[in-house]
Amino acid sequence: MKRALERRLSAVEGFRDPSAALEQYPTPAALAAHLLHLADLHGDIAGRTVADLGTGTGMLALGAATREPERVLAVERDPAALAVARENEPRVEPPVGVDWLLGDATRPPLAEVDTVVMNPPFGAQRGSEHADRAFLAATAEVAGVSYSVHNAGSKSFVESFAADEGGEVTHAFAAEFDVERQFEFHTSEREALDVEVFRIEWAGYS
Repeated sequence: MKRALERRLSAVEGFRDPSAALEQYPTPAALAAHLLHLADLHGDIAGRTVADLGTGTGMLALGAATREPERVLAVERDPAALAVARENEPRVEPPVGVDWLLGDATRPPLAEVDTVVMNPPFGAQRGSEHADRAFLAATAEVAGVSYSVHNAGSKSFVESFAADEGGEVTHAFAAEFDVERQFEFHTSEREALDVEVFRIEWAGYS
């Protein structure tokens, strides 16, 4: 299932004019398939309402939509990225359609959902440190369980944040995030970043 999903998601187009300030790096298909496979094994997608906060061009939302969810909502503040996400949907052909929502993922225009999947900004740019904190705070407000990608070394921060919100990190694993050269400050054509993926059960988990 994981390899088949990765092949399917390889059709997803990335950002056409990425913004460094918004840390618009496309989620690799392999990493998305790994995250969604874990969510599938835990029964957190099939028959559930799933939200992708900061969907970008739709990688995680479209992957979730192939796993028999009840509904998938995808929130993105950049209209250009959201337009590409809409174009990606027929490339993936998920059996469940995605509801694409233009809005601030840190103040998501949606009610409670069962599961959040997200690849929030890491806060690597100067002035944006801990940018993922706002995404976690929003997730704690709306989700029962979440799966999120963070910079390597984030475990203590994520565990502490979750605990403060009445949640608990139940699973964590290391992964690689392949980044192709897309900004002038990149010094190599491709780089593999060390990241960590966390499954968090929030206070409303059932």
